[in-house]
Amino acid sequence: MAARKLQVSSLLLLAAAFLCSSCTSLEPGAPDRIVAIGDLHGDLEAARAALRLAGAIDADDRWIGKRLVVVQTGDILDRGDEEESIMALFQRLQQEAPSTGGHVYVLNGNHELMNASLDFRYVTEGGFRDFQDAGGLGPPDSLLESLPAEERARAAAFRPGGPFALQLAERPTALIVGSSVFVHGGILPEHVAMGLDSMNRDVQRWLRGEIPRPEWIQGDRSPVWTRLYSNQPGQAACDTLSAVLDDLGVQRMVVGHTVQGTGITAFCGGRVWCIDVGQAAYYKGQPEVLEIRGDVVRSLR
Repeated sequence: MAARKLQVSSLLLLAAAFLCSSCTSLEPGAPDRIVAIGDLHGDLEAARAALRLAGAIDADDRWIGKRLVVVQTGDILDRGDEEESIMALFQRLQQEAPSTGGHVYVLNGNHELMNASLDFRYVTEGGFRDFQDAGGLGPPDSLLESLPAEERARAAAFRPGGPFALQLAERPTALIVGSSVFVHGGILPEHVAMGLDSMNRDVQRWLRGEIPRPEWIQGDRSPVWTRLYSNQPGQAACDTLSAVLDDLGVQRMVVGHTVQGTGITAFCGGRVWCIDVGQAAYYKGQPEVLEIRGDVVRSLR
């Protein structure tokens, strides 16, 4: 089943981005230049370095990307202390970029959805302190009272319906831009059958507190958890990937989630590009991003 491609005129593209954040594709055609950025895990300097490599921001963190499209594939949260600052930076760039014809998209990764599920295993002490003034705490309730005191403000911020969960609810889980599909872990055949727009919408409804957490968002078949295509995929995995891409009508998949020790790596004859290079301080990697210009795909270091 081919993914539905939304036909949005260039004059209405910005409005569509706000009105249809659950939609699979918001680009009316293939942009001249796309840059994808992988996992950042609470490292603001890594985020800035990646955005500068992309040609997206100047020394003052202001948008200079013109018609550039930036896609960040999730996992801004956890393992570092500067998560709120990174979220604020990307939010501001999302507002600045359309004035020059550019766009910035941020996806949800497994760590964003873990925080919405109050799974704080990978939160640093600084990460708990950073959200003490995030709002949403309100009067005590049984859920918050069941948590350690230092976790309550973060829980109030990220639980479904909380102020930062509502920010996450503006993001898609999967996005098609031009001839590429972007997702944190990977799109599997069951996700295509579900429909990517429907998948995005269900996650966003959960984050807004409207429905229970979808069961399919958990486990190793989840689009934010699977490593089928990013952990040395064999022929069977590559065959599955080809079927998924053909059904979606795109040429390639771009994923994060699994650290590639040698830098950005392509598998399956270049049909999947794995862009988590461990550039956050936690992993001690180096800045690197993926550039897509038509059929030419390369890493920038």
